[in-house]
Amino acid sequence: MDTTNLENQTNTQKPHEFYMAKAESFKNGMQLGSDADEDKVIGEGYYRLAKIYYDKADLSSAEEFFIKALEKTIYPRDAFAMFKCYGFLIRIYSEKEQEEAAKELIIKAENLVDKFQQTMGSLSSHYFYNVGMVATYKGEFEKALENFSLSYKKAQTENEPELIAKGLYAMANASFNLAKYTEALQYLNQLKELLAILKKGYLKGSMHQLYGNIYRELGEFKLANENYDLAMNLLQEKNCWNLFGYILLGKGIVAKRSGEYNQALMLFGIASHSINSQYQRLNGLIKDQVEDVNDSSVDLYLDRHNRMIHEKNIGPIDFKHRFVLLEILFLLARNPGNSYNKEDLAKSIWKDEYNPLIHDKLIYTSISRLRKLIEPKGNNRKYILRGKDGYTFNPRVNARFHKEDDAVQKRFIGNVDINAPV
Repeated sequence: MDTTNLENQTNTQKPHEFYMAKAESFKNGMQLGSDADEDKVIGEGYYRLAKIYYDKADLSSAEEFFIKALEKTIYPRDAFAMFKCYGFLIRIYSEKEQEEAAKELIIKAENLVDKFQQTMGSLSSHYFYNVGMVATYKGEFEKALENFSLSYKKAQTENEPELIAKGLYAMANASFNLAKYTEALQYLNQLKELLAILKKGYLKGSMHQLYGNIYRELGEFKLANENYDLAMNLLQEKNCWNLFGYILLGKGIVAKRSGEYNQALMLFGIASHSINSQYQRLNGLIKDQVEDVNDSSVDLYLDRHNRMIHEKNIGPIDFKHRFVLLEILFLLARNPGNSYNKEDLAKSIWKDEYNPLIHDKLIYTSISRLRKLIEPKGNNRKYILRGKDGYTFNPRVNARFHKEDDAVQKRFIGNVDINAPV
């Protein structure tokens, strides 16, 4: 079953019409051939119909027709088509949080790759790409990157531009999973040049979404939002809705990390209402993000990762170039009610034995600057109090700490996003 040719057909005939026409032609004896040939064409129709449902975010219908397409495959003729169907189904089961079903298919995909190696005379770019995908499913990102690189090099010698493009995206995604953001951007920049020639709208949309995710992790929030918007526009042009919620989630996280909590909650709300009940994983990620920020009783929200503090009345306060002040604040806020004298602060913050000639002025100036930043206007101190035993953080204050392990970074079944090319 050659899904590559199938995907490149023009859009003049809708997939379900294509399948029905082919099936009817067989039924009426208009097209002759073996049962295997008949199954091949019918399987192609099922596959294409499944892809349409997948793009339209109807994961259950997509699942049904990918399974039907699989039932029409024959090894070795349809080996790569089988792997594609496995890949889409793994993504669907990951999104539905059906762990056992996903694991079963990951094992089948791995066995299929092993079978390739035993029966194929030479190993093609497709083979190495599929090995990379299996490694990704298993969370072995270094191995995945190595095999995607081999696939990319092979595809260049084999003159396979579409696989070159997929290889570049896969290498960027593997690098992102390894937190190698500079390398990931380099691969995406190469892909961007290639997609200026190739007409691959969905891949281009996925590329900009990954750009957005990378820039988000780098703290380049303006660039992140620009790429999320580009991804959304491209996918709307293609009438692909399966990524819409994830793009809104990304934009919401950018808003949250920028201290724009009302905007973040609005975006999370839109994302939540834009998805159906099949998107279990995405729904869980959205709920985690909302829970992280949506509490009107919180006085002070502390985000160490992004060096951002949000005070209930003042709003966002940037601590990116105030390292000492941030360390003092976190030391006190993590231990509300505990007193820290000058000796404690000298050891904890400056990693030094207390010396009044050195530390008295440092401590006084730092506490004074910190108070000016976070304390609402007025005579009464709300957060940092001074007692006979030293400085303390007010235990009556409701402070919340940003989750260091951001929900969106948690590993999930199969380690692939629903937008990742198969």
